[in-house]
Amino acid sequence: MSTIINDRIDVRISKQQKELIKHASVLKGFKSLTEFVVFCISNEANNIIKEHDIVLKTIEDKKLFVDAILNPPKANDKLKRAQMNHSNFIKKNESKN
Repeated sequence: MSTIINDRIDVRISKQQKELIKHASVLKGFKSLTEFVVFCISNEANNIIKEHDIVLKTIEDKKLFVDAILNPPKANDKLKRAQMNHSNFIKKNESKN
């Protein structure tokens, strides 16, 4: 499968980083360092996008999330009790250290 090259990314890294990346590339059997780098960054980019889309899949999800952050509901009794239990737990563990 051939790849059409139509853009370029220049990156400056330390010699140690380059040696580490070269070593990993050889271990994985890539023909070139460039092939390995493109493979890795493409995979990571896809993973980040998938993670992001799982949590906030639609524009409506994103709007609801932002609205909940900007306009949080008032704490109910269960939340207040949980917060008090958490505070007590933290205080007890701080005194042990």
